Amino acid sequence: MTNREALAEALIAQTPWAGASRAPLAGDASNRRYKRLTDPVSGRTAVLMDAPLEKGEDVTPFVRVAEYLRSNGLNAPEIYAVDAQSGFLLLEDLGDDLFARVLEHEPAKERALYEAATDVLVHLHKAPLLSVPSYDPKLMTELAALSFTKYAQRILGQYDVTALARFEDRFSHILHHEASGTKVVIQRDYHAENLIWLPENKGVQRVGLLDFQSAMLGHPAYDLMSLLQDVRRTVSAVTETQMIDRYLAATGLDNHDFRTAYSVLGAQRNLRILGGFARLATEYGKPHYVDLIPAAWSHLMRDLEHPALAPVADVLHQALPAPTPENLAKLRMK
Repeated sequence: MTNREALAEALIAQTPWAGASRAPLAGDASNRRYKRLTDPVSGRTAVLMDAPLEKGEDVTPFVRVAEYLRSNGLNAPEIYAVDAQSGFLLLEDLGDDLFARVLEHEPAKERALYEAATDVLVHLHKAPLLSVPSYDPKLMTELAALSFTKYAQRILGQYDVTALARFEDRFSHILHHEASGTKVVIQRDYHAENLIWLPENKGVQRVGLLDFQSAMLGHPAYDLMSLLQDVRRTVSAVTETQMIDRYLAATGLDNHDFRTAYSVLGAQRNLRILGGFARLATEYGKPHYVDLIPAAWSHLMRDLEHPALAPVADVLHQALPAPTPENLAKLRMK
């Protein structure tokens, strides 16, 4: 038994799952690992999160945001036990019915699931703010720049330093002008592989929430854009339009301003994904993330058609290489 296994067992021993069986669960892009615990008598389950501090993880934000979401009527996992010093949480198990998995088998349910997920955002954006940092133009621009320093750099062997400086100056201005103002709590990775479908519940409780520990304060359009411009599954154009309309009808926000911010923030997120996924592949040995880059590129190209992004569109078209098969192969190389 490794030291981390011993630490995990010590935490579990203090709970009703001391005698439970263990089975690994799929992880995510982080250094966190998960196991499902099943009680042999009752059949009840729980999830163990293993988040090593020495690998840059910290369970404290997860606990804090989960409690915030639950206190505001949303369905984040209940936390059964915490060992923050060692980096372990024992959590309520919300099940396996990820939106992506449900819709793979029952695509006709897309509208119903996305309506529920949109309603969660309407509900959340009416809640009191949580004291977390802002996802501000400076940080958003820095993360978007990864498309130069990680994505273009790897494919081309270099990136255009002058073009990057021009992009950063112009994009920061666009973000300040088009995507600032009213702030809400944004989860930042709100998409079909982080949402659990729980149809036996009512209202917003039908959507189980995962992977929200990076929550910040940001523009109301951000999480809806993250949901609808999903690189992991294609959301129909009809559903995308319907959900934007649904959100606007429920919140009364200005149609033009919201849709402009939606495209601007979409460009930011997809640029970040290009760089982030390239880095995961080339620096962290996770080449499967390269498979998602063409979808991010497709979303980016559509976002750049918005007039508000005209000041950076030409710069990006010239400086960033398209994800051709040959270029994607370079990202997969060790």
